[in-house]
Formats: sequence, structure tokens, C-alpha cells
Amino acid sequence: MTTQLGSFQVVSGTPWRGVRYFCTTRLGGYSVPPFDTLNFAAHVGDDAASVQACREALAAQIGVTPVWLDQVHGTTVHDADASAFAPGGAPSGQASLVAPVADAAITSCEGRALAILTADCLPVVVADEAGRAVAVAHAGWRGLAAGVLDNTVLALRARLPDQAVLRAWIGPAIGQSAFEVGPDVYAAFCDSQPECAVYFAQRPGTESVGGKWLADLAGLARHRLAALGVRYIEQSSWCTYRHPELFYSYRFKHPTGRMATLAWLDPATDLP
Repeated sequence: MTTQLGSFQVVSGTPWRGVRYFCTTRLGGYSVPPFDTLNFAAHVGDDAASVQACREALAAQIGVTPVWLDQVHGTTVHDADASAFAPGGAPSGQASLVAPVADAAITSCEGRALAILTADCLPVVVADEAGRAVAVAHAGWRGLAAGVLDNTVLALRARLPDQAVLRAWIGPAIGQSAFEVGPDVYAAFCDSQPECAVYFAQRPGTESVGGKWLADLAGLARHRLAALGVRYIEQSSWCTYRHPELFYSYRFKHPTGRMATLAWLDPATDLP
């Protein structure tokens, strides 16, 4: 569902106890085309001052400076509670756009906002039902196949009681009808997990070039999260590729900007 966060239009899911989370859209920022307008990525060729202005506006809106990551389509989970990096993602004395290299982050400290950037890849938020810890993960096909969600869930489990119930939200991302992939992507999942074949629909007539598939990236993530014991999984219905007026989509057109998905612990969101 889309809601207003001050001047920003954001996408979120069912309210969670003790946790706030959402994904931004591309509307309401300072960047000019092709990054218009609410771009949070410093690595895509946008003006650094515009990116910083967007980040500062977001921080002002939520009342805390997010922890940003330098994402590399890997599987590293950044511990935001044991880091030498400042809350904004930068060590003291360095530019605020510097960030730790990771594709997921975790915290059990109230008010510490975690942020990841996406423009077709999956933004995934995972937390325990009691709101004691929360994590965010950037899951493209490479990171998903390599285990970024596995590492994220394991990091959460490590700081929670054994009986903790986990829930996840998968935010706006590219849908299956727009995500054409080759045999390398199919093999990355199905060679080791044949049951994942149900998340690929082969394009007729592509056999001569080794095969092309339409991949259900969110479905693959749901499958993995369920296998990891996440009990409740919710998915946004928004496809970034089909709605370029609202979201950045690298596949639709690049260069382009990046949305931010944020999550943090907030006892004020406790539910009855």
C-alpha cells in the first residue's frame, strides 16, 4: 500500500509491533533527469549535492540519520550496533556518502534506521514478531542465489530467543513478466534446488540460444525465507518495471536512481 510520509509517498505493508519500515518512491526529491527526483544513490552518476539533499530530507522526515551501505550484490550482513561507522554510514571525519560494504544490515537498538537501495532488486525487511531486532537486505538474483537472505536470517536468529517468530516484507521490485534471464540465472538456483524451477517460465522459441526464462525473483525469495523458518511473509504487489512513473527501474531505463527501503525499531508502534 502507498501512504504519505510528510512530503514523501512511500510503500509499506501490514503494521508490525515495535518496527517501522517502508520503501520510498522516486517522487519528491531534488535530483534532475534521469535521476528525478528522490534519488538516494551516490554511485549512479547523479550530482552528489542532490543525493545528499535527498538523504538529509529523508533523515529530517523520520527524525534519525539512516545507516547506508555500499552494496555489491554480495552476502555480507553489516552489524549496525557494533560498527566503527557513524549512524549516517560514515566514519567520523569522512564524507557522509561513505558506507560499509554489505548488502544487508541488522540492529537491535531502538531508533537506529537501516537503509538499502534498489531499482528492480528485492528490498527485504525481516524482524521478529516482538520487535526486538530488525534487518534489511538487498537481494538481486546474485545475492539471493549466494545466500544473502540466509545470512540475514541467521544474524537475526543469533540475537533472538530460540522460539522467536520471524516475519518478512518484500518491497517493490521487478515482476516476473518483466524479468527475463538466461540459463546462468536458471542454473544458479535450479542446479542445487530443482524445486525452484517452478519460479521460472521459459520463453518459447529461445531454445536455440540456450533458453530464456521469466524469473519470479520475489517467489524465489519467498521460497528461501520459508525454508529458513520465517513464518509470515508479505509481498508488495508493485512492479518497478511496470510503473516507472513511481519507481526507479534499471531494466526499464538506465542510468537511473535508487529508492531506499528503511526499517528501524520503534516501541511507539507497539500493537494492542
